[in-house]
Amino acid sequence: MKRICVLLCILFFACAKPPFKDQFESDKPWIEQLTQLPAYPDTTNLMEFDAGVVSSNHYLIDTTSINIGEDGVIRFTLVVKSSTDALNVSYEGIRCATSERKLYALGRDDKTWIQPRTSEWQKIELVQQFNAQRELAKNIFCPHRQIVTSTEDAIQALKAGIHRSIYR
Repeated sequence: MKRICVLLCILFFACAKPPFKDQFESDKPWIEQLTQLPAYPDTTNLMEFDAGVVSSNHYLIDTTSINIGEDGVIRFTLVVKSSTDALNVSYEGIRCATSERKLYALGRDDKTWIQPRTSEWQKIELVQQFNAQRELAKNIFCPHRQIVTSTEDAIQALKAGIHRSIYR
């Protein structure tokens, strides 16, 4: 009788779910939400941030484009202004949990968006040119790989760093 009880207990615990599994882990695969492009950036909404690189470029975020998705991705328009006033405009996303970046659209001179040739998630740390994205992920939008909780928090995090508007 004792053996049967022991066997039943072993069988019960073998079939039971591990404690707290549903509370702390999700078996659901991550699904990226559909992305809608924002309006092309207006220079009055651009806020500069320190990208942490020695460069004559200025790195700016269009604060009206910041969007925190339910999928854990913060999306924003990034503007890089060169010393010769050339602008590179892109709409990007950072997935804080995995420290990855995705390019959704590129800005054109006629103030419209075009689709990039490739649009896939890339590890920020593996691409040397992602200095601005690395700074945004590490110190502004995703400290400790935790996404800011609101657009207002994202703007405050931008303000907390070295910034200035170069258009005012």
